[in-house]
Amino acid sequence: MELSKRQEFIIEIVKEHGPITGEKIAEQLNLTRATLRPDLAILTMAGYLDARPRVGYFFTGKTGTELLTEKLKKFEVGDFQSVPIVVDENVSVYDTIVNMFLEDVGTIFVNDQDSKLAGVLSRKDLLRASIGNQDLSAVPVHIIMTRMPNIAYCFSDDLLLDAAQTLIDRQIDGMPVVERKEEGVEVIGRLTKTNVTKALVELGRDEHL
Repeated sequence: MELSKRQEFIIEIVKEHGPITGEKIAEQLNLTRATLRPDLAILTMAGYLDARPRVGYFFTGKTGTELLTEKLKKFEVGDFQSVPIVVDENVSVYDTIVNMFLEDVGTIFVNDQDSKLAGVLSRKDLLRASIGNQDLSAVPVHIIMTRMPNIAYCFSDDLLLDAAQTLIDRQIDGMPVVERKEEGVEVIGRLTKTNVTKALVELGRDEHL
């Protein structure tokens, strides 16, 4: 978060004299309390300052990098997950390849007859299946998919950092976001490396501050 010169000066005043009231800060800057109110609100919401009733403002002691890290650690998967692309386990490999490229995704999730997560298909899986002379229209995806319980997945209330670590550890581009149901889990979203990158960009632009 880039601070204005006045906001930086306010922080220095609070560092030196805090706890200090808004009126005292305004006096040192030769400004009115009303003029400073937006700056004080921004600095407080961003975490640089804290305020206590009848006491005043004081410096939290945290740098901009520390504040960004704290906010990143609070992001949840549900804040950034995207719409999943799901097919039935009896759909053909050919139709799934077409679906993957029409939807422009790197991972497709496979449901069983009870609409529960049964498998995951990556581009590598589909490419591997397409090598050879077999009729892809006659091969159902459940023959080639990665099956439960060998599937990495996450929940919408998981921390984004933890889910991102799973993507790195498993060396995968994406995984399903699920809800627990009787006798299995149901796909409600997907989390990819692109989603994680979006979170970092939004954080850098202060869109979640």
